[in-house]
Amino acid sequence: MSHSRPLNTMVENGPTVLWNDSANPEELKESISYGAVGATCNPVIALACIKADLPRWSARIRELAQEMPTAGESEIGWKVVEEVSIDAAELLMPAFEKYKGVNGRLSMQTDPRLHRDADALVQQAVHFDSLMPNTIVKIPATSTGIVAIEEATYRGVCINVTVSFTVPQAVAAGEAIERGLKRREAEGLPVDEMGPVVTIMCGRLDDWLKKVYEKEKLCFDPGYLEWAGVAAFKEAYRIFGERGLRARLLSAAYRNALQWTEFVGGEVVISPPFAWQQRFQGSGIDPEPRIDVPVDAQVLETLKTMPEFRKAYAVDGMTPEEFDDFGATRTTLRQFLQADADLDALVRDILVPAP
Repeated sequence: MSHSRPLNTMVENGPTVLWNDSANPEELKESISYGAVGATCNPVIALACIKADLPRWSARIRELAQEMPTAGESEIGWKVVEEVSIDAAELLMPAFEKYKGVNGRLSMQTDPRLHRDADALVQQAVHFDSLMPNTIVKIPATSTGIVAIEEATYRGVCINVTVSFTVPQAVAAGEAIERGLKRREAEGLPVDEMGPVVTIMCGRLDDWLKKVYEKEKLCFDPGYLEWAGVAAFKEAYRIFGERGLRARLLSAAYRNALQWTEFVGGEVVISPPFAWQQRFQGSGIDPEPRIDVPVDAQVLETLKTMPEFRKAYAVDGMTPEEFDDFGATRTTLRQFLQADADLDALVRDILVPAP
């Protein structure tokens, strides 16, 4: 039985929800028509939004430079990120009210340059939380980030864990959120409308293992590598259920359709980039619940021959200190840091154009 609107079918028939991995207002409006009840901004996405509407944002950057005469290009760039985020957040307010804070949130990413400073991450998270009622703040699942995640949760900030690819990262982050929630509850502070999520960037785990596969000259069916992120997500979902962790898992960094179809039916968030949503929406796939269907035993056993996959799959595969050095963590942090640098350069080109 084929469906012309598979994403709508998914969200109407079960607990799995759709968020849009972009803050572009046109994309977000269409994604909301598919049933999306959340969205994301970060330096990469903000840069794309600015470039998509360059005349508007160039004028705004010049205005900000006049309003903030001593501000450097980074401060001005981050002010623009805030404004792009606020625009997107307004589109999600109806969902925020409907779901009483559990959905309808706009993810804002803390500055990747703060990744070594837990206090600075918490301060920025509290600041982002104050910008609008429906913020959810991204903090990385690094050794420093885990500390910041607990403290920011305790302070009432709704957290979306990012730079997270593995079962040990997701579980450590879920437990940090749980500690923060329990500290709030012990003081009689509200937690019901917070809606934290723990992202697993499934496709970025696959990307890293594909690099390892090449580097180590391994030789098994390369199609198995498409299942690595799916396997990690399903295992994390099982453990979250077993341990009663209240944060929902969120699937991000899409590389294939399995990272949608295999998670249907879970009380999870799927957050594909807009282009993937369009593919899913046009696929005619009937989204059957598959979250509890295990990954094929042969695929899993073959993947477990890779030490890097075992690190990612076993709940005790890495300590928080080891998260920072995991290949996907370093790759992703470097990309986010580069996006910060690109945003600085864009502001510089507008304010100090080449003669």
